[in-house]
Amino acid sequence: MTLHARYPAIADLKSRARRRIPHFVWEYLDSATGIESTQARNRTELDKVLLTPSILHGEFTPDLSTTFLGKHFPLPIGIAPVGMSGLVWPGAEQMLARTAARENIPFTLSTVASQLPEDVGPLAGDHAWFQLYPPRDPEIRKDILSRAKASGFTTLVLTVDVPVASRRERQTRGGLTNPPKLTPRLALQAAQCPAWLNGIRKTGMPRLRLMESYSDIKTALPSNQHIGYLLRTSPDWNYVTWLRDHWDGPLIVKGVLRPGDVGRLEQAGVDAIWVSNHAGRQFDAAPATIEVLPQIRAATTLPIIFDSGIACGLDVLRAMALGADFVMLGRAFHYGLAALGEPGAAHVLDILRQDMISNMGQIGARDLKELPNTLR
Repeated sequence: MTLHARYPAIADLKSRARRRIPHFVWEYLDSATGIESTQARNRTELDKVLLTPSILHGEFTPDLSTTFLGKHFPLPIGIAPVGMSGLVWPGAEQMLARTAARENIPFTLSTVASQLPEDVGPLAGDHAWFQLYPPRDPEIRKDILSRAKASGFTTLVLTVDVPVASRRERQTRGGLTNPPKLTPRLALQAAQCPAWLNGIRKTGMPRLRLMESYSDIKTALPSNQHIGYLLRTSPDWNYVTWLRDHWDGPLIVKGVLRPGDVGRLEQAGVDAIWVSNHAGRQFDAAPATIEVLPQIRAATTLPIIFDSGIACGLDVLRAMALGADFVMLGRAFHYGLAALGEPGAAHVLDILRQDMISNMGQIGARDLKELPNTLR
């Protein structure tokens, strides 16, 4: 039986992932903040975007390729940053980097990953991106940028939608600390997930290795108050200017929801805008990203990346029809890892690819540029 026969949708991988990782890990991966209204709104508003089927367009094979920031990609899809990926599945960062290299898509390593840039960047191929949670200390900033560049990361992504820590109540109730500590309650959960536990025994309990290299703090902290929060700052416009002056590759700003901000981002010299509400993990009264995407598209000629709420290839088409140039997914690839290990990440990409092909056939779109014409 093929993987597509057993797991035809990302939802199937999600269901298997939940059974294979401890409950406290699941709560970290799957939760949002507040009563999770923003997370639900992302799904509701995506479902409202309708594309019109086409008839009598004959046989064709859709072209899913695109060019983004001067690079050619076989799909308009990349791997978004997820902090502490190695907690979700042991060795996750390396697995995702290798998958991205094989598939020729971008992989974005988080500042709060469980692995160092030096250990991941060389595995990610030509499209290694580094996501920066903004350190307060300019010397730490300079050193992180230098280490990322030396490790092969070509594109810098500044996340700006975490000015303060969110509460993430489900995550807190789950009992996760950073570094993770297996209390009797959490150890019992881990014992019920032998594949995950065996992997952790091989890799060791994940830690925020990059951040720890700049601090002597070793005590376990709540997962929404970890060492990364202690070292970072809430950036301002001068911070963006500083980064533009100190990073000689493409600079992307992630977490944009207001059309009024994009003009100033253009003036600051950023190369692309990433429309995101952090998948509902930061603020529970945010609009769905798909709601604001057309307004931001109308306000700028810069390339636009889209994330938050993508669950299938059809969602990718919806975002691109409304103005996105590229789509990034985080949770979905981690569902794949937790369900099937490294092959699961590649299967997620294949699910998205096949779903895009099927739906583009339904709407008669021969390439991605035709998608806006199919909007209802």
